[in-house]
Amino acid sequence: MTDFEPTLHAAHARLAMVNPAAYARTRNALDGAVTRLSPYLTHGLLSLREVYDAVHARQPLDPGHKFVFELGWRAYYRHVWSHLGNGIHQSLHQGVLPDAAYGKEMPADVLQGNTGIPVIDLAVRELYATGYLHNHARMWLASYLVHLRKVHWHTAAQWLLGHLLDGDMASNHLSWQWVAGTGSHKPYLFNADNVAKYAPAHWHSPGSVLDTSYAELERQANSPDAVPGNPSPVGEQPAALLSAPTGLPWTAAKAAVVSGRDVWLHHPWSLGTQRLADNSNAVSIAVGFEQSHVECPWSALRWRFVTRGLEAQTAHLWWGNVAQIAEALRDARSVRWEADPHIDPAFAQLQRLLGQQLAQPAEPKPDLFAPVDRYCASFSQWWRQTSIESPEA
Repeated sequence: MTDFEPTLHAAHARLAMVNPAAYARTRNALDGAVTRLSPYLTHGLLSLREVYDAVHARQPLDPGHKFVFELGWRAYYRHVWSHLGNGIHQSLHQGVLPDAAYGKEMPADVLQGNTGIPVIDLAVRELYATGYLHNHARMWLASYLVHLRKVHWHTAAQWLLGHLLDGDMASNHLSWQWVAGTGSHKPYLFNADNVAKYAPAHWHSPGSVLDTSYAELERQANSPDAVPGNPSPVGEQPAALLSAPTGLPWTAAKAAVVSGRDVWLHHPWSLGTQRLADNSNAVSIAVGFEQSHVECPWSALRWRFVTRGLEAQTAHLWWGNVAQIAEALRDARSVRWEADPHIDPAFAQLQRLLGQQLAQPAEPKPDLFAPVDRYCASFSQWWRQTSIESPEA
């Protein structure tokens, strides 16, 4: 069961515990002082601006602080996504091997968490149980899948995205490209010594395929041959990815609910949006678009997390295709929503169908970093051109 609650109270309670000095010292260790704020950032309960301001007020942060850098990486990946759009689903450049050298299916033993390699199996089981993984565990899992098992980074990235409560398309897919070497200058490799340095003892993997030198790992990464997995895994069935919120209180859109009323639409990326308490005629409705999850299904754990968060903010939860939801909204007096940071094309389609009936989307929360208009192909290039904006900007 996840230890993340999809509420503003839980988000701010976790934010209050952030210790940037301890984070900088210990963030690479699995038991280090990481913030675990990412699910709240992804789903709109916190913004980078709110996180920085809260931490900076308690302990002033130099722009070069490791904590600020990590906030910067999230903003940079969003910068790349805003310029490339669906291009982030393609390799930014060739990696160690041509794309065709990698498989398009996840290995069964990995999905079952039964490869026989503790660091891999524990990572998969923790992912299924909590919807969260430490960043180092994500890198280990990604490196093993791409460079040793020869799974295409995009296949594995889509799988991980659906299980993570903080699954953010930009951060997830571009991080996989960084590991794969299609978005960086060299692939990320790790061995059993690296695991022993940063993980608890039960994660250590001596005697496994990882218990080797970096020179040998590099040779394996450059080889088109995959290392063998567990040929007959006997483990629990892998957690499924679902294209709809099965068994949860979502219903078909109903026009009678909104007739003549001002409507505020909530969505999975706006769990922090408040009710329109100043307008007694307004109705808050959560919307889920089925076409958004055909290619990006979610685990039951993530569906529950998002549903609970939306239930706390809305009177109704609507599920359906864009045309059905647009038709139900036609008799509303006005329709508004918070700008979608995930560039969901369903909202653009809804906007076209509603036309003049649509009110202007709400202003997005203030950015932390100054926008960089020209596309930057590297973090360092972007970092040199951006800066931390003042709160009044």
